Formats: sequence, C-alpha cells, structure tokens
Amino acid sequence: MSTLRRLYDRHGNSLREFIKFGLIGGSGVVVNLLAIGLAHNVFFHGFQLADDFAVWNIPGTRWSVRMYHLYAIFAFFVANTYNFVLNRYWTFKGERAPFFKEFLPFMTVGLVAQGVGLIILTLLRNPTSPLYLPDPLFTESGPIWTKRLYWAQLIQVILVMPINFVVNKLWTFRAVRRRHEAKLSS
Repeated sequence: MSTLRRLYDRHGNSLREFIKFGLIGGSGVVVNLLAIGLAHNVFFHGFQLADDFAVWNIPGTRWSVRMYHLYAIFAFFVANTYNFVLNRYWTFKGERAPFFKEFLPFMTVGLVAQGVGLIILTLLRNPTSPLYLPDPLFTESGPIWTKRLYWAQLIQVILVMPINFVVNKLWTFRAVRRRHEAKLSS
C-alpha cells in the first residue's frame, strides 16, 4: 500500500471535514461581509458616526471600542450561527448531542477566535499599526472594493478560520458528542 493511500485512509475523513468546513466557512465569509455591510450601512447609519468613532474607552488603557468593532461583533454572531447550523448538519453529521449542548461550545470557540479577530481587525485599521492597510489602496470612503473596513474584516476572518476548525472538530463536534453518547449508554 502506498504512503499516500495510508495517509488518506488514516486522515481522509478529516480532510473531507476540513473541505466541507472550508466551503461552509467560505459561504460564511460572504454572510459575514453582508452582515458587516448591513450593520455599517443600515443599522448604524442613522447615528452618523464615523467607523472609528470611540463608543467606549476601556478604563486604564489607551484603547477604545469603536463602531467598526460593533459591526464586526454583529457580523460574527450572524455568520457564526449560520456556520454552526450548516456544520452541525453537513460537516460533522452523525449522532448529535442536543442543539444547545453543541451550540454553546461552538459559540465559545467562536468568541475566542473573534477576540483574536478583533485584535487583527484593530491592527489592520489603526493608522499607527505596522499592519495598517495603507492608502491609497484601502480607503474609508470610496468604492466598496477599496473600503478598509471590508478588507480588514475579510483578512481577519480568513486568519482565524484554522483556529475555529481545529478546536470545533476536537471539542464541539467530538468531545461534546462523546460525552452525550456516554450519558445515553449508561
């Protein structure tokens, strides 16, 4: 038996799951970008506040929660819920634990990844950061394909996706289900 065949036999299921997770994640990126656009252009539009308006200054630091953080958090909840439902029923199908026994760990993992994502988003949007998305390629206003907000969101979502896959595979859709199955069999 060839080495590639042995690898596929051993890891083929994980590869298939990763591909499905990636396909759902890819469509989830579209959902995320639509949700951030909706938050940016519809829900918060009436406030007439700039994307980088400081909503809340974090006590004891020089950091602030800005409008674009609120857009990203809204987009996270919409896209993460979408991703959970599709991953639960397609990627990691099989014997399932009750919905909320899997949903809460999935959201917990997502929140940790979102925390990392918000740091990345801030670094990409902050003009004093070495990772700032530079002018004139990226803008605060102008055509949608040049908006720094959307590019920063897309980049941070792509960067945190591997964290989500590994932790959700090992914890949410494996360990939680095993505990549920053990309870049922005892």
